[in-house]
Amino acid sequence: MPISPHARAAAAAGTPPPLSWLAFLRLWTRILLLALTLIVTVPPHYLWRILHISSPWPRYYLGTAARICGARVKVRGTALRRDAFYISNHISWVDILAIAGASGTAFVAKAEIRDAPVVGWLATLNRTVFVEREDRLGVAEQINRLRDALAETWSVTVFPEGTTTDGRSLFPFKTPMLKVLEPPPPGILVQPVLLDYGAVSEEIAWIGEESGKNNAVRLLARPGTFRVTVTFLEPFHPRDFTGRKAIAAESRRRIEEALVAAIGRPLVPFTGHAQP
Repeated sequence: MPISPHARAAAAAGTPPPLSWLAFLRLWTRILLLALTLIVTVPPHYLWRILHISSPWPRYYLGTAARICGARVKVRGTALRRDAFYISNHISWVDILAIAGASGTAFVAKAEIRDAPVVGWLATLNRTVFVEREDRLGVAEQINRLRDALAETWSVTVFPEGTTTDGRSLFPFKTPMLKVLEPPPPGILVQPVLLDYGAVSEEIAWIGEESGKNNAVRLLARPGTFRVTVTFLEPFHPRDFTGRKAIAAESRRRIEEALVAAIGRPLVPFTGHAQP
């Protein structure tokens, strides 16, 4: 059942979610399962790294974590196996679990994530590229880190909206991190990705002033499961578009077209958002 307008407004305002004893039990069951999965997958990951072998364990962990959190991921289209620069819309932290589980991609994330307990460490395991959004002088270094990530992990995902929406809207795509495509590294293709949570999109969305902790508690305590469809759209060569702004515009056009088809109506402007 979709979230009620009152509950959605309370969550967006930052009000901690009320928990029944059943919800509390679900929350801690999922936390324990996530911890157990981590214990099982981290040691072989480090062994693979010591042996200088490409590790599949972050992908296994993130894909399993998505399922533990209640997500039932459906993949449409074909993800490029390597040399891929994924550009996706952004709704929730579950996006990362869903896309990584489906493709094994690395991500670009705000530098604050690196300092977050547990989450920052997990992000480094998946070779996340951390960026300072306000560090105008450090853009060149950040671009170099992106190029290194592409060489090491074969694919990188960016969320160029810079924040999350309710899954029924799209913000303009920001372009600084697309500068890595000026000029495009040899062999790299851009592949737009659509994330769609269907009827529960507004419930899953991390929007407003809801804290990361409150959002995680609300989702992990949620009953049942939910569907998230990851659609890998037709890739294109960045050299066919002049500059990062044109690449961003083409990616957004394709994602918007696919999102409109998925929800069955035109997109609406998203207002009242405070960045989480």
